[in-house]
Amino acid sequence: MKYALAIYGAPATSQAAQTALHFAKALINKGHSIHRLFFYQDGVHTATTLASPPQDEQNLPADWAAFIGEHQLDSVVCIAAALRRGVIDASEAERYERPAHNLTDPHQLSGLGQLIDAGLEADRLVTFGS
Repeated sequence: MKYALAIYGAPATSQAAQTALHFAKALINKGHSIHRLFFYQDGVHTATTLASPPQDEQNLPADWAAFIGEHQLDSVVCIAAALRRGVIDASEAERYERPAHNLTDPHQLSGLGQLIDAGLEADRLVTFGS
């Protein structure tokens, strides 16, 4: 079965990103495929390179990036939500004349159309957070 996951909760203040990661790993382990990951609202914080949780806590942004890279998943971060929250890639940093960018590879910025497409292409769209 083909899944799409939408993550709405921030990794530091919600269980959404952690629960979604466990769910995604279980899907892959059971032989399902993930069409797309879509990080929206506060979930965009999962895609920042600047998160530095204490050493005794899980580093969800790093764990997500490793999982996405290992399984070559399509990971989209909502561009409007990301810009509002200070998560930008190199081209947006240049466009808005910011001194740096902080979007983690392999995430990419794109619009809500990618979420709609994910819902149409996948057999199931599962959301995490509110």
